[in-house]
Amino acid sequence: MGVKRYELSEAQWIKVAPLLPGKLGDPGRTGSDNRLFVNGCLWVLRSGAHWRDLPERYGRWKTVHRRFSRWCHAGVWERVFEALTVDRDNKYLMLDSTIVRAHQQAASGKRGAKDQALGRSRGGLTTKIHMLTDALGRPLRFIVTAGQVGDVTQAHALLEGQAGDAVLADKAYDSNALRTIIAGIGAEAVIPSNRTRKIAIPHDAIVYKQRNRIERCFNRLKHFRRFATRYERRTIHFTGFAFLAAAMIWLR
Repeated sequence: MGVKRYELSEAQWIKVAPLLPGKLGDPGRTGSDNRLFVNGCLWVLRSGAHWRDLPERYGRWKTVHRRFSRWCHAGVWERVFEALTVDRDNKYLMLDSTIVRAHQQAASGKRGAKDQALGRSRGGLTTKIHMLTDALGRPLRFIVTAGQVGDVTQAHALLEGQAGDAVLADKAYDSNALRTIIAGIGAEAVIPSNRTRKIAIPHDAIVYKQRNRIERCFNRLKHFRRFATRYERRTIHFTGFAFLAAAMIWLR
């Protein structure tokens, strides 16, 4: 039987399988259905469909959803993503963010939008995804916040522990504090000056053109419908889907 739409290819599965819990040698029950389970999560991530609409071939939707949640809380999706990013290209590091609209079901439930990275604006509820990528525009780190949170406020956390020759970002990241942090990691700040600066700080315009790679990465990530629109009430579940989508970028 051929690989169904949205599912892992054989080559992708070979890379992912050793990173998942339940493999031989791990304590507890062996996860003999890990591939089926991950494919079920990918189906929901890519289609944007409700968990209740999960095709029966992946098992009972409640069971799959419960296990997805358990892996989110255990940090499994994040660990898989981080393991895949080892072979990175650190010549340039790039910062950017994107706003995703939250579906009304994301704010439903007893607790509503409280403390779940949801911001309210004229356009409705939004969440912002702050991202760091390598020189090839592949994701290295995410931070999920409410939509109104400023881009530059998350830059320090995204860059912590990183190293590279240059950090590329747009005008939203132009601040003296961030430039100091970038210098502290031994990198050049390739950031256009904000209009509010009395004296503009020059930047390498040729290198800055590479920044379109992080924009293209966001475009690829938004092919995953549960990344492009937030349906999850809990931030930890939305972030889990973000890690899974980012892992797929590395598996291409």
